[in-house]
Amino acid sequence: MGNRRLRMGQYNRLKVIKQLDFGIYLDGFEDEILVPKQYVPADIQIGDFLDVFIYRDSEDRAIGTTLEPYGTVGEFVYLTVTMVTSLGVFMDWGLPKDLFIPFKQQRDNMLLGKSFLIFIHLDTKTDRIVGSAKIERFLEEDISELSEGMQVDILPYEYTDMGIKALINQRHLGVLYRDEVFKNIELGKPTVGYIKKIREDQKIDLALVEQSYNRIEGSKSDLYTQLQEAQGFLPFTDKSAPELIYKTFGMSKKDFKKAVGGLLKERKIELKDDGMYLL
Repeated sequence: MGNRRLRMGQYNRLKVIKQLDFGIYLDGFEDEILVPKQYVPADIQIGDFLDVFIYRDSEDRAIGTTLEPYGTVGEFVYLTVTMVTSLGVFMDWGLPKDLFIPFKQQRDNMLLGKSFLIFIHLDTKTDRIVGSAKIERFLEEDISELSEGMQVDILPYEYTDMGIKALINQRHLGVLYRDEVFKNIELGKPTVGYIKKIREDQKIDLALVEQSYNRIEGSKSDLYTQLQEAQGFLPFTDKSAPELIYKTFGMSKKDFKKAVGGLLKERKIELKDDGMYLL
């Protein structure tokens, strides 16, 4: 095997070398890795290769599992506190043994049942997988890969007075301001966003919809099509609730008003108290 090494906290493809009543053993290069019986595929044979996640169990042994944790070493994940101790807190990350967050890596108010954005990493002294709620030190400072208008993957993780903090592409932080949030946002649920503005201080403003002329033109076209399909009338005005507008048309109220304004300017619709009519 040369200098190949087991990657703790990651997925490894390893060869089955033993089959026993209580599980199987895999070739871990320097050690044999146990996969307990409940995680072993029924049709596995000696000589087969198996993809397993490697972590340390409660007895500090390297263990393989076919379960998929919510994240691997080097990733940010949104986790919930399951136990609080004087040494730190434990969080559910999808494995039988919860992820430990040492006291020095905690944020304030890490109470039972509360959820936080966590960075998973290896403790270099113990080779144990741990987490940190002090995420800033693990972010990338160089944001040159980002540009205004770019589509990005975002992970909303914390409400603030200004709006919602979100992780960008597993590398950077940004903010969704309140006036950009026109639909229900579930913390910890990945979604797609856009870079609205990169400030001089390198802070990033996010949006949930593309910031472009083409988007408004698309909204206008969609609205006109729906009016035609509804026999020329829709019971919506510029006073309609943002949530209802998004549920019906899939656009923010701001975009809806711009689309309506464009159709009015083109004399394609008429706006009355009870809704809009095709002309």
